[in-house]
Amino acid sequence: MRKYPYQFSGGQRQRLMIAMALLPSPDLVIADEPTTALDVTVEAQILRLMTGLVRGRGISVLFITHDLGVASEICERIVVMYAGQDMEDGPAETLFSDPRQSLYA
Repeated sequence: MRKYPYQFSGGQRQRLMIAMALLPSPDLVIADEPTTALDVTVEAQILRLMTGLVRGRGISVLFITHDLGVASEICERIVVMYAGQDMEDGPAETLFSDPRQSLYA
């Protein structure tokens, strides 16, 4: 409680922000790039923490990321956007196995 944000590591700051977001017992948490600039180990810890808390409390999460690999691991449904437009959406397990269109074609 007596420390300043610069006295914490990136992973510790992310954990604190998640805790602050969950304190009021929300129905929805919007997580915009929650693992940006974290190393792979800390990223995995943060994602495990988020999924565990979400499942344990029944909270929905809008997970915004550029990392489709991470999204495929933790999301039930994925919406791919390009230039502000919804390009494709569907269950995570089928979005990668049967893509309907390519963003780079």
